[in-house]
Amino acid sequence: MARPELAVVILAAGKGTRLRSRRAKVLHRAGGRALVEHVIRAARPLGVPRFVVVGYQSDRVSPLAAALDAKTILQEPQGGTGHALQAARLAIEKFRRALVVPGDAPLVRTETLAALVQAHQASGVAATVLTAVLDDPSGYGRIVRGADHLVRAIVEDKAADAAQRAIREVNSGIYCFELEKLWASLGDLRPENVHRELYLTDVVALLNRKGERVAAMATGDAKEILGCNTRRELAEVDALFRRRKIDELMAAGVTVYLPETVLVDPDVEVGPDTVVEPGAELLGATRIGPDALVGAGCVIADSEIAEGVVIRPHSIVISSRVGRGAVVGPFAHLRDGAELGAGARVGNYVEMKKSRLGEGSKAMHLTYLGDASVGRETNIGAGTITCNYDGVRKNPTKIGSRVFIGSGTELVAPVEVGDGAYVAAGSTITDSVPSNALAIARARQENKPGWALRRRARIAAPESAPAPQGKPSPDPPRPKAKPSRAKPGRAKRPRAAKSRPRRRP
Repeated sequence: MARPELAVVILAAGKGTRLRSRRAKVLHRAGGRALVEHVIRAARPLGVPRFVVVGYQSDRVSPLAAALDAKTILQEPQGGTGHALQAARLAIEKFRRALVVPGDAPLVRTETLAALVQAHQASGVAATVLTAVLDDPSGYGRIVRGADHLVRAIVEDKAADAAQRAIREVNSGIYCFELEKLWASLGDLRPENVHRELYLTDVVALLNRKGERVAAMATGDAKEILGCNTRRELAEVDALFRRRKIDELMAAGVTVYLPETVLVDPDVEVGPDTVVEPGAELLGATRIGPDALVGAGCVIADSEIAEGVVIRPHSIVISSRVGRGAVVGPFAHLRDGAELGAGARVGNYVEMKKSRLGEGSKAMHLTYLGDASVGRETNIGAGTITCNYDGVRKNPTKIGSRVFIGSGTELVAPVEVGDGAYVAAGSTITDSVPSNALAIARARQENKPGWALRRRARIAAPESAPAPQGKPSPDPPRPKAKPSRAKPGRAKRPRAAKSRPRRRP
């Protein structure tokens, strides 16, 4: 039985100490995805089995790999890149060759990986290294070639002499190996370095000693080999991803103003003739139709925005749907399954959560709609609140079509307002309102003429001063009568009248 040709091995077990982080290096994000996710996705179109070597925080890295149909191999303890291949041997030894890729090389392209495998197969060598030529090669391992242009060794930056440091061709950490020849040299690795680890780079020199040939293929785009060893490098890689995505959108007919300020995740889709203003963020699996407008400073994540929608500046739309021709904002907040029908309008400082606003309906100012359903062509007045939480559970509010809700209304859920009903401004609605009815739920107003004048006078005047002329002041409150001391069941006897002496005539 013929041996399977190729397996991809992604090295993702290290901690990444230079990032100064408690999180595994490959879990850090650039371009909207974890670093290791970019690498797995780049290898997936090759159509061969993919194995991810995990170690530090394997419980968090493994689910990412599994979600992308990659198998995991545990490296415990983590003893370097050479040790990682030793840990993977049992899983991949049935294959003829292996493509080895570091999990923190997120910019590498599928086309480059395929070209490396093809070049390796055509050359008949034991190993092929992907390289790049850099203007500043400091920090990278140098590629030392012989007179025949084959690779003699990879020398780490710290171990290089002056002549070797002048070499501008550097190692990417991406290799294609003939596995039988790799296994023969892998056992000869020794941890003769500061970290006392087994380095895969040392295999190149060991293969040469055994008379094997090692070739190199330089990538046309040196940015593909950039790693993420520091926070600065992480930021640089993220910026490159973002620029790639912005360029892709603009090539497809999207207008992006000040693209260097706009953040777009890789899975975002935007239709032609849509305009994205400065400072906007389009995140997650967001889909935006054609002829839409995303205003300055908006954040849209995992949402569907239909054709012709206007999202005015500084609005937030999270996990929501906005129908065709609807208008949102400015400073609006839609979240957790909010939905706007076609032509609906949500204005400034309006928040919607798990609520639907029907076609042509409006909530324009300072309103909260939570767990609410609103029909067509309904007007929600400024300052309206659906009081959906009773301290234990969330309760629904249902508002019909062509309803008018006056400003400052509180709808205490669960409650329902029927089609065509009116609710007077300032009402607190605790009972359902029938269709076409008028609901008024507020205290009757009482005006007291002159009350404010008299109050101000009392505050301003000394206590001994006479009361101001005009209407008499209200009588002072009478002192409370002392409670009777009579025992229960006994009537109190009236006092006898005092006799007065008679006057003499």
